Amino acid sequence: MRSSTVALAIVLAILAAPLRGEVIESTAAGFLVRNTAAINAPPAKVYGALTDGVARWWDPVHTFSHDARNLTLDAKPGGCFCERLPDGGGLEHMRVVYASPGKLLRLSGAIGPLQEAALVGTMTWNLSQAGGGTTVELIYAVGGFRAGGFRDIPTVVDGVLRGQLARLKTLVETGRPD
Repeated sequence: MRSSTVALAIVLAILAAPLRGEVIESTAAGFLVRNTAAINAPPAKVYGALTDGVARWWDPVHTFSHDARNLTLDAKPGGCFCERLPDGGGLEHMRVVYASPGKLLRLSGAIGPLQEAALVGTMTWNLSQAGGGTTVELIYAVGGFRAGGFRDIPTVVDGVLRGQLARLKTLVETGRPD
């Protein structure tokens, strides 16, 4: 009985854990950030919101069109995380390189203002079952050349991604991103 009580306490602690984020490493050649969240929903539901519902949770402030409804994510190898622009144009934010529904989504590309530099980025969303919920680990590794170096960029990127993960968590748990 005691072991099941301890196990339940651990699961509840994981599910109640706040979002955590950190810059793991930052050098002249690039950086690595990691954010984690416990989401009170099964991995399949989280993955569905992550992929099919990106336009519902992605913060419109971090789009070129300022309207997240212009975002699409085709969650298959070679699929595009793209944005339509009001003038009929568009852009590719990232390209899907690995998709395992309910488990993992990996994309390649430099997001936002990082596109202007000679950078390559790999963003990995790891989803794992945690009791009745899901632990999401979001890792983004960026490398290459950026005039002036990276300075405070890793901290800014970490904050933006933590905000995006928070919006995903809130959408899945409440039906609203904020």
